[in-house]
Amino acid sequence: MRGIRLSFSNTQKLRLEKALAQLESLSSKLNSNATVIVADKIPVDEDAALKGHGTLEMGNDVVASVCGVVERVNKLVYVRPLRARYKPEIGDIIVGRVIEVAPKRWRLEINFSQDAVLMLSSMNLPDGIQRRRTAVDELNMRSIFVENDVICAEVRGFQHDGSLHLQARSQKYGKLERGKLLKIPPYLVKRRKQHFHHLDQYGVDLIFGCNGLIWIGEHVDVKDAMVEDQVNKSDPQNTHSSSLPGSSEEPTDTPLERRQYICRIANAITVFSALGFMVNLDSVMETVTLSLSLNLGVHEMLEAEFHVLVAEQEAERRSTSTRRK
Repeated sequence: MRGIRLSFSNTQKLRLEKALAQLESLSSKLNSNATVIVADKIPVDEDAALKGHGTLEMGNDVVASVCGVVERVNKLVYVRPLRARYKPEIGDIIVGRVIEVAPKRWRLEINFSQDAVLMLSSMNLPDGIQRRRTAVDELNMRSIFVENDVICAEVRGFQHDGSLHLQARSQKYGKLERGKLLKIPPYLVKRRKQHFHHLDQYGVDLIFGCNGLIWIGEHVDVKDAMVEDQVNKSDPQNTHSSSLPGSSEEPTDTPLERRQYICRIANAITVFSALGFMVNLDSVMETVTLSLSLNLGVHEMLEAEFHVLVAEQEAERRSTSTRRK
């Protein structure tokens, strides 16, 4: 509940506390052996165990130095904290904002202790042709990204100074437009196989950045350059018209209904973040469906009553899934 600054009535406080207590009891039953607090003893094999982060050796015992979940990887034992800053890994999908256009690179702010770097050579050119970058490409960098542009990319590696090296060589990466950028605690976004989601019924794209930055925007068709190249070869008349997605069409305004859906999805994520729940596609869709079924306005989703309803719905969902198991 950290971050909630709403005025709850006495009835709403009781309902919210009951729902959170039920969620806590369900969580303790599932992770009774894995969850530890500071100074809790961790059972390990003294001869073969390797003590990792979040552990301390006191006498002959290994105790936890942070509150979290005990993780074991072969002989390594460590405690994964419940709340922590973003710790990047290679392959992470991140969303960032351009803060500087430097020679042959863009510098991005990604909700990390250091800025990330996207090299000109690590992304697709607008024409989609694979070739060496020239001085002309470097002069035209501002025609691709400028300051304050929101970009989606992938973590490629780490540089010697600790900053991140990004790459955006796929068609699904690049500049994000016509949407809303949300910032939530990174520990509420779990690493998954799929971080890109297209909500067809709303015409909205949803990108969960591992760094806690989430993008909700109008759907954009991602075209495969190889398929387009084959089509252009078979039909030379379409070469100029389909060289760039949307290059021959004038940009149109986002419809009001779609903008409302974008704001509704963003408010659902904001409510989940305020309650401290893990954010995923299913939970977001259930929250949006709940707001639509109650015929609530977009602004009404941020009121105290809806926070209580979401907490009660989440408690009911988890208790139902626990019974099935």
